[in-house]
Amino acid sequence: MDSLFVTLAPFLKVLFSFLLMLAGMRLRIGLGLSILLGGVAMGLLFGMGVLPIVKTGALALTQDKFLFLAAIVGLILILSDAMERSGQSKRLMEALSGFLTSPRLRLVFFPALIGLLPMPGGAVFSAPMIKTVSEDMRISNSDRAVLNYWFRHVWELIWPLYPGIILTLALADLQIIDLVSYTWPATPIMLLTGWFFFLRPGVLGAKDLTVPMPLTTRSKSAALREGLPLLIAIVGAIGLETSIAALAPSIPFEFGVVAALAAAVVCVMVQNTQLGLNFLRKVLSKRSLWSMISVICAIFIFKDILQGAGVVQEMARVAGGDAALFASAAFLPFLVGMVAGINVAFVGATFPLLLGVLSSLGMQDQTVPYIVLATFCGFTGVMISPIHICFILTCEYFQCDLGRTWRKVVAPCLVFLASGVALFFLYV
Repeated sequence: MDSLFVTLAPFLKVLFSFLLMLAGMRLRIGLGLSILLGGVAMGLLFGMGVLPIVKTGALALTQDKFLFLAAIVGLILILSDAMERSGQSKRLMEALSGFLTSPRLRLVFFPALIGLLPMPGGAVFSAPMIKTVSEDMRISNSDRAVLNYWFRHVWELIWPLYPGIILTLALADLQIIDLVSYTWPATPIMLLTGWFFFLRPGVLGAKDLTVPMPLTTRSKSAALREGLPLLIAIVGAIGLETSIAALAPSIPFEFGVVAALAAAVVCVMVQNTQLGLNFLRKVLSKRSLWSMISVICAIFIFKDILQGAGVVQEMARVAGGDAALFASAAFLPFLVGMVAGINVAFVGATFPLLLGVLSSLGMQDQTVPYIVLATFCGFTGVMISPIHICFILTCEYFQCDLGRTWRKVVAPCLVFLASGVALFFLYV
């Protein structure tokens, strides 16, 4: 009995720390503060003193990785806000709508398009477009909500502007191509799963999908003009990152991402002169921006406390690798994702633990397959979470029953989770 307790003790300490985090999230004290609370508790439980914890936290915020990540996430939020505030996102959708004649394609396209522009609660931004393109279709509001919610998130595991992807790259020290070359099946899987459960002829028949007239005339020049900031951000970030890695590997690749995002922000400002410098002042004073920065601060402090307290080494010493790997690669990401309803939460709270376990077991060569497994598990938790802000806001917009709509999401989420497990066994 005593030996069993000794074996389980490190896991119980970690579980207690994560329960503190989850309790903080549920009590809405803030994601950053919740992660910080769990990290401090973990450090104390594993024998770190208060002063070493404070010192570790302070040093964590001086790292280049932290500074770059804070700058990248800040610029992404500024870009998203600028395109939304200026109406450029809406103009982009209007410019593209004339090219879409298939009703099923219209139902997918607009939420997927908004999904290219990461923003908190972004599904509520595409919801009016779903309502507009489906007003002549015989579709229930519950189905409209599910379509908007599901297809809004099809890019989340591969798109380099998502904070969860950026944070994963920073924590695992990976290049974007190294990660996306393994996670790319997530997008076609989500598209096919969404089609099967929500759009196939057996679910929506031809009589339900009356084809409405195009909303606008076709204009390639308008679509290119309104989409230019996104093109600069995406193509520029990937191109500069690849060039730096190939031509100047001693320079941090994050320089290229920061430069591309800054150029995209300048592009929006030039295209929408009415924004002015006053816009920047408003964005820089927004609570959501600093809330996200605080989350990044907490994640880096948590990561370094985890390392300084020797948490991973203790778990590996008393229990071996299988239990630690299962907990850190599957169970904890799913749990944190479901409770928090946001990718950054499960990445920041569980990936440092997973990477530490892999390192302690000498399995660094298996980092990417286990990251893929944890990403699919965590993202499934996020999508199935009833407190996911996109889900709540979408249901509220379409005035549909939360519980009945949520039940429609469960089956496709389980299919997505199973596909992630299958990919893991294919890669490992």
